[in-house]
Amino acid sequence: MRIRDVVAATGLTAHTLRWYEKIGLLRSVERDRGGRRLFTQDDLRWLEFIGRLRELDMPVREMVRYAELREQGERGEATLAARRELLEGHRQRVRQRMDRLAACLTHLDDKIAWYRGQEDGHA
Repeated sequence: MRIRDVVAATGLTAHTLRWYEKIGLLRSVERDRGGRRLFTQDDLRWLEFIGRLRELDMPVREMVRYAELREQGERGEATLAARRELLEGHRQRVRQRMDRLAACLTHLDDKIAWYRGQEDGHA
């Protein structure tokens, strides 16, 4: 796939894809004879995973670290524990954030219920 196909498939911009490559999130994008990027289905799956990590607010530096470990792991499985630990650490932060958001949502729901009660009492 060419970069325009990946843009269409992922919703990412060509600029973002080039930036991902520059910072090390995309490491082994092949090139054709003209130097144009050729993306594979594996690249698309990796981009989907990166997108999920971004949705979960993983810092870019951690995503780059994970990508480095992943690249090393493809030459052996010595990085499995390090990759798992990195993901577990982020999962813990996501869960803590979800707990805080749930508490905020409960407070918001209570406030909305209070307003509805006030409106019903004055109708």
